[in-house]
Amino acid sequence: VLLQESGPGLVKSSQTLSLTCTVSGASLLGSDYDWSWIRQSPGKGQKWLGTILHTGGSRIDTPFRGRLTISKDTSKNQFTLHLASVTPEDTAIYYCTRGFGLQYDYRGQGTQVTVSA
Repeated sequence: VLLQESGPGLVKSSQTLSLTCTVSGASLLGSDYDWSWIRQSPGKGQKWLGTILHTGGSRIDTPFRGRLTISKDTSKNQFTLHLASVTPEDTAIYYCTRGFGLQYDYRGQGTQVTVSA
């Protein structure tokens, strides 16, 4: 199973960050797995952002509710992250994973996102 993140490396403050995770070697359609986004900010540990549940719907970590949405496109075998109203504190390496929270068995290589003031 391979996961590959893609998106802009630089975003301005107050804009919306959009990232895509392309999955190969596994199908999102009818998947028995959860699929998640996590990030790691400079000097900090990994932080869970949100998950698309295999049972349907999504779950978003409390600090990000109201500005984070996660969705999937099974026709493209991709899932996406949209984080609104970004600030420099959202600067991090963003990863997509197969799993829930910080429990995962596969993870993409990550994509660096820098938010300019």
